[in-house]
Amino acid sequence: MSPFARVLFLPGAAGEGRFWAGVAERLPGSWERCSLDWPGLGRVPGRPGIDGLADLARLAVEAAGAGPADLVAQSMGGVVALMVALTRPDLVRRLVLAATSGGLDLAPFGAAEWREEYAREYPDAAPWIREERVDLSARLATVRAPTLLLWSDADPISPLAVGRRLATLLPAARLVVVPGLDHAFARDRPDLVAPHVQAHLESR
Repeated sequence: MSPFARVLFLPGAAGEGRFWAGVAERLPGSWERCSLDWPGLGRVPGRPGIDGLADLARLAVEAAGAGPADLVAQSMGGVVALMVALTRPDLVRRLVLAATSGGLDLAPFGAAEWREEYAREYPDAAPWIREERVDLSARLATVRAPTLLLWSDADPISPLAVGRRLATLLPAARLVVVPGLDHAFARDRPDLVAPHVQAHLESR
């Protein structure tokens, strides 16, 4: 029996929860899983009332139910996960954040700009995803959920320096580096990622 209510898998701006399918299927079969799609992002059809990150955080809170839940999140989904952890800490038992900005300004870290390429790949995506900026930096010290930070040292979108900075700002964070892979390493190499996720969610 799993020691927690459920594991929520949150994708990045591409919007499809199946990003985490490879990791999810490698976790113990008894664990309850819930993969969220983000309405209006990537190629996911839109939905009225979903107009920003706060609305995505609301969807995650609804999926968590009475909690507690573990949130496993990629890139922009990591910002959503942190928003949930900040506003509803009672619902969040543990966090896994992969290659996210974490609500930091990435300009000082030399991060590659992704928005123009995103607009070309997903021309019908909701425009707010390219326009909204969230600054969580002053609040991250209040996140109490034990957090696993998963990074690659070859990711131009969220450089390793971002993960290192988040590891200093989040009080209960641990950084694990998967070398030589790009921004989507959690999707492309679930064999490397899943053991770290399982160990973190099972730790006492």
